[in-house]
Amino acid sequence: MSKRDYYEILGVERDASEAEIKKAYRRVAMKNHPDRNPDNKEAEDKFKEANEAFEVLSDKSKRARYDQYGHAGVEGQTSAGSADFGDIFGDIFGDIFGGGRGGARSHVRKGADLKYNLELSLEDAVKGTTVQIRIPTSVSCSNCEGTGAKPGTHPIDCSTCGGHGQVRMQQGFFSVQQTCPRCQGTGKQIKDPCHVCHGRGAVDETKTLSVKVPAGVDNGDRIRLTGEGQAGIHGGPSGDLYVEMHIQPHKIFERDGRNLHCEIPISFVDAALGGELEVPTLDGKVKLKIPPETQTGKLFRLRGKGVTPIRGGSAGDLLCRVTVETPVNLTTRQREILKEFQDIQEEEGSQSPRKTSWFDGVKKFVDDLRA
Repeated sequence: MSKRDYYEILGVERDASEAEIKKAYRRVAMKNHPDRNPDNKEAEDKFKEANEAFEVLSDKSKRARYDQYGHAGVEGQTSAGSADFGDIFGDIFGDIFGGGRGGARSHVRKGADLKYNLELSLEDAVKGTTVQIRIPTSVSCSNCEGTGAKPGTHPIDCSTCGGHGQVRMQQGFFSVQQTCPRCQGTGKQIKDPCHVCHGRGAVDETKTLSVKVPAGVDNGDRIRLTGEGQAGIHGGPSGDLYVEMHIQPHKIFERDGRNLHCEIPISFVDAALGGELEVPTLDGKVKLKIPPETQTGKLFRLRGKGVTPIRGGSAGDLLCRVTVETPVNLTTRQREILKEFQDIQEEEGSQSPRKTSWFDGVKKFVDDLRA
């Protein structure tokens, strides 16, 4: 067999970690395994090379000697492709199928985590609140103390896997470990199940929890309630409950991070002459001065009237955008007054700078097209 560089054989850099070497070996070995490549001498040679490379590079002392002296440093210390395939593939493929040579897996497992979507008003999200929620969940069976077995009895070792939770499938020298189909990896069987939970070790209940929502939460923020998730398997610890915030749309305000936005309609008289308006905030009403000749779309900033972020920092601002509202359902007298105003405006010259500028731009555009 040609003595190619071991790192080159596995396709890794010389500073590769143990995990990277193991992953690379798995890839090369599975690609060139004899069971996948029958009567393929080239694949067989590559498979043996990969085994030899992995045997050296997965051993810290051998790898150190190889890095310093090359093949001469490990000569006579490798199996030259005749490694114990069962052991090597027990480790490698055990990772894939959920086992390995680590012995029996514990039949006690943590319960699943749960998520609860909590609908909040903008006011409660900004100021904080405490809410009561009811959730369906599984809790540890008190009758059997979560074991699933009838009181006075205990689960026994699985008859298929002997309590290991894993079974080994052997084809020639190709060995794979996988989860035991009888006990689903717990390693245990319940001969006499509990009559309350029927062997589950848990029962379904609905429970009420108090959730303290801190001020400043936003959409997607989560609160973790430790141990309030599903009950553990066979007496294992319970999972956690994650309460995720969903802020309801508000009739007046829109939130953007720490700032709030709102739109305020004003009459064209207030826009032209100026005035003072009462505008809402989450802390109550405040007065907002509208200067004369205010145009629609003008943005007013009320500092500190926004949201104080949950992670700290100063409060944001309330941004009020005014829109000039055209009056409707005019009386005859109102129409007369407006017509008189229009006549005076035409006599004394335009007082609409944006309108004048726009029409000047249109005239220039048309003239340029004709030129």
